This record gives sequence, C-alpha cells and structure tokens, in this order.
Amino acid sequence: MNSPIGIIDSGVGGLSVMSALIKNLPNESFIYVADSKNCPYGNRSQQEIYELSRKMVDYLLQSKVKLVVIGCNTITVSSIDKLRKDFSDIPIVGIVPVIKTAVQCSKSKKIGIFSTLHTAKSSYQKDLIEKFAKDCRVINIGSSDLVSLIENLDFEAMDNALIEELQPFMAEKIDTLALGCSHFPLIKDKIQKYLPNVLILDSSEAVARQVKRILKHNNILSNLTNPSYNFYTTGDPNALRYLANKLTTKGKIERISLQ
Repeated sequence: MNSPIGIIDSGVGGLSVMSALIKNLPNESFIYVADSKNCPYGNRSQQEIYELSRKMVDYLLQSKVKLVVIGCNTITVSSIDKLRKDFSDIPIVGIVPVIKTAVQCSKSKKIGIFSTLHTAKSSYQKDLIEKFAKDCRVINIGSSDLVSLIENLDFEAMDNALIEELQPFMAEKIDTLALGCSHFPLIKDKIQKYLPNVLILDSSEAVARQVKRILKHNNILSNLTNPSYNFYTTGDPNALRYLANKLTTKGKIERISLQ
C-alpha cells in the first residue's frame, strides 16, 4: 500500500523522528505537519494540546495517510489515548522517553530525563519512571525555553539556556541522559558538548522499529522506488525549511491553515 505515512509535531522536532523513519523505511512516502504557529505545546493545557493535535490528524486523514506518527512527546503523553479513540480506523504511534533503555545502559544508576515542562510533570512520564527506574537516581528536568529557541534557530540563546538547564545533570554526575522531547535530538551535539562523558539517548529509532512492525503486520509496506516527502507548517516556514533541507532535498514545504 503506497499511501504516505503522516507525522505530526508542535513544530520541527518530529524531523528527528522522520530522519530515523526514512533511514529504516526508504520506500515510504511521508507527509509532515508542524503546528509552528502554536508552538511550543509544553506550556499549554492538556485540552489545548488535544484540540490542536486533533486538527493535525484530521488534516493527515484528508491526505489519505495509512498510519500516523506523533513525533512529539508532549502530544503523546497528553493526548494519544484520546486520539486513538477518535481515529480508531488508523494506527497511531507515539513517542515516549527511552527510560527503560537508559536504565539498562547506566552503570552508575544515575540517569537524567530532559523534556518539556509538560512532559516532565506528566503522570505518563512519572509512571514510566516508577515502572523502569525504581533502582535509579532519576533527575527529571523540564525546559520551558529550549523548544522556542530551536524553532527560531536562535543558536546563541540555545547555548545560554543549555548552560543553565543542564546544570542539575552535571551536578548529579549522571552517566546516561534520555531526551524526552523530539526537538532536543536536533541539537544533540550542543547537549553533548556540555555533558561530554554522558551517553545521550533518544526515541527515534524505537519509533521507526515500531512503525515498521505495524506496516509489516498489516501488510501495508510501500514498494515505491521514488517516494515523496512533503512538509506543511501553520507558522513561519523558515526553521522547517532549514532543517528539512538537511534531511532531504525532495518534496515541497508549504504554509497551511488548520481549521
């Protein structure tokens, strides 16, 4: 089945997930929808996040996608159950921090989780910590500024924010960090600069493996030799264009309005 896979995110963060999907599923076409006009989602209410993300899924279904990937931790932890109920006819795959893997990789049993404020405070993430990291010292930090700085490509301010926000991880001498926001792998090299001896993990490969499993199970893998990649944003397309062009030179980038 050669219909495209849809990806939604509050902004450009889901491109880190799309990168892993393209690598693991080279014959698949993708439609990426970024709600950059309303980004960041991390400071919004659960109801707002649900209503905004529902509009994005609606848009993708009008484009006849065969599966939806939520490339955003904040949307996943707040809305995935509701979205799966609303759109029960299509598989929806979310993204959550790789806490279990971080625990398995940590030698000191001191791990960090770096996400948005909303994700850091969510019961979803607290349940994951309780389930997988009982025997670890867990430093759970939520950033309120970093997503906006990434969206605005403000590299100098990113460095200043990281110096402050990564301080608790340095102080606790963690050896493993799970990135709990899909925006953050886009600046992994910057984070690594401040945490040089820390193993930094993100969820994109795990999402790609799960999507591949579902496509195989449902017998809907694509066999296209020249798949298409299309990108849509509700806001300023500059950051999306800048980062999407690093990912692929294929496809179009357009500004849209979601009703």
